[in-house]
Amino acid sequence: MNTHLLENIRNVVLQGISEERKLVLQLLIDFIQDKVDNQEIVNINFICTHNSRRSHFSQIWAQTVASYFKIPNVYCYSGGTESTALFPKVAATLADEGFQILKLSGGENSVYAVKYDENEVPVIGFSKKYDDAFNPISGFAAVMTCSQADKECPFIAGAEKRISIPFEDPKLSDGTSQQTKIYQERSLEIAGEMLYVFSKINN
Repeated sequence: MNTHLLENIRNVVLQGISEERKLVLQLLIDFIQDKVDNQEIVNINFICTHNSRRSHFSQIWAQTVASYFKIPNVYCYSGGTESTALFPKVAATLADEGFQILKLSGGENSVYAVKYDENEVPVIGFSKKYDDAFNPISGFAAVMTCSQADKECPFIAGAEKRISIPFEDPKLSDGTSQQTKIYQERSLEIAGEMLYVFSKINN
């Protein structure tokens, strides 16, 4: 990983995670640990309404910190209850935090390659439904990153475990002078929680 990204990872504050939140995150820790203990593939699908902001932040940070802690066979995905587009401010925020962002295609639903390490396979980011053919069809943890998606999808076909860890939508800051600050805060909040989760995995 490049120096800037490593610095951001090492500076993420974990102390802000409440005990109540840790209990919720423990469900994801347990899922991952069970898979690791049984030497099975760890598939995680992060889901929000539009697969445009929070689910992508979660997918990319989870894949990154799994690599950081050298947890093998972790594959992170994302999806929505509907398909829109990966919001450009998400890509710009990740670039500011040290990720290498490669735009593979344009159009209404652009496709990005997000590299967290020069020698690792990049995360492919674009908006899709949670049950898109790009994502796993069974044996995965469905991690709901927004309360709206959690309510709209009471059943996720193929999910081995369903876990709700909603984050506040940074979209509320769009068009304001606080947008950059809010997107950075949300990205690093998610990074902190993913760091906490993977730091608890015994490999």
